[in-house]
Amino acid sequence: MMRKFLGARKLAFLLAILRIWLGLQWLDAGYSKIRSGFDVSGFLQGAISSARGDQATVQGWYASFLEGFALPNQEFFNILIPWGEFLVGLGLILGLATIPALIAGAFMNINFILAGVGLASLDSKFFVVAMILLFTGKGRYYYGLDHLVIPYIKKHFGTKKVRTEMKEVRVRF
Repeated sequence: MMRKFLGARKLAFLLAILRIWLGLQWLDAGYSKIRSGFDVSGFLQGAISSARGDQATVQGWYASFLEGFALPNQEFFNILIPWGEFLVGLGLILGLATIPALIAGAFMNINFILAGVGLASLDSKFFVVAMILLFTGKGRYYYGLDHLVIPYIKKHFGTKKVRTEMKEVRVRF
């Protein structure tokens, strides 16, 4: 019964609106960072300093990760963050690679929250929306390019075809 409800076209339309809205948020965030020449170093320094003191907002283990891995590789993160946000947004708007886009977006949200942005921020709300979309089944991409692409991928690269081809290879030898 619940499966039938989640697959309904009306709900799929609402999920598409929610997916596109979330995608627009990511696209806008990424595009503005790309256009402005994003530099993550200030954000990382602020998050690391927020792990100190009596009222620390960042966990020590996460600050150690930022200090030991993210800060030395900030040039990589200067590219990864804005382009990741932009591509997540594009994927969600088009409904293409929806599941990977939702997972990547949720992963970035978790990292922003862990870096001290806070649970009351938009990142926590975006995370909740991403989780809702992630666990609603096929309805999340019924109105999107995945609706066309996934059957093609299953037809040409599905497990049955791979197994059949492997059996043919074994028979030949």
